[in-house]
Amino acid sequence: MDSDTMDEDSQEVKAAISLTKLEGSPAYSDAELVLDAPANTTIAQSGEVDFNFTVNNYELGAQTESTNAEKLANSGKGQHIHFILNNQPYSAHYVPSFKKEIPDGVHHLVAFLSRSYHESVKNENSVVVRKMEIGSNPEDTQGLDMEAPTLIYSRPKGEYSGKDTENLMLDFFVLNTTLSENGNKVRATVNGEEFMLTEWAPYVINGLPMGEVNIQLELIDSDGNLIDGPFNKVNRSVMLKP
Repeated sequence: MDSDTMDEDSQEVKAAISLTKLEGSPAYSDAELVLDAPANTTIAQSGEVDFNFTVNNYELGAQTESTNAEKLANSGKGQHIHFILNNQPYSAHYVPSFKKEIPDGVHHLVAFLSRSYHESVKNENSVVVRKMEIGSNPEDTQGLDMEAPTLIYSRPKGEYSGKDTENLMLDFFVLNTTLSENGNKVRATVNGEEFMLTEWAPYVINGLPMGEVNIQLELIDSDGNLIDGPFNKVNRSVMLKP
């Protein structure tokens, strides 16, 4: 056996990480999410807040009819709302009314409709964005500009095991901007490998090893500079188990 063959045999073969656009989901282009309560998001007393949404042309709790439900991690509880405060990990809600503990301060709330396999519904009526001011003298520590280009992280999240580790969905929400080849983009870095996303769409990550997966998303301009904003650079870790 020559030395080249020995070198090849001794090297661990690593699968390349890839990102491909996820297709085939029902569009739900007329789905609508409306926040009914609280009617006033300036609330003098911190604590539990009652949230009540109206959902039109979309069924919470139903399984999304798509082959993607078999391909991706899918919730047996069905379609739901992703509720995100200050770009922290979302909470999933399968009914339109629920309570949330909201601390004192000025907060950026994003809630949007999600398919059963956690892909966000992306239309102008499927999302609710609000500034919440909680407490007697709320302090804006983040410098929120609700009209500024903003990146909101959604998936992947938590732990995945078995078949669910094969196709990991990367999904996010962009507000007050569009993505394009020559304009703003999202730079995704997965375990150190960089991908430039020029279309607002869900993506499937393949070729990941078991263990911790580190993901960074950045909203950048046409020159590759990070766009100013408290949520436009986010780091998350998820765990893959056999």
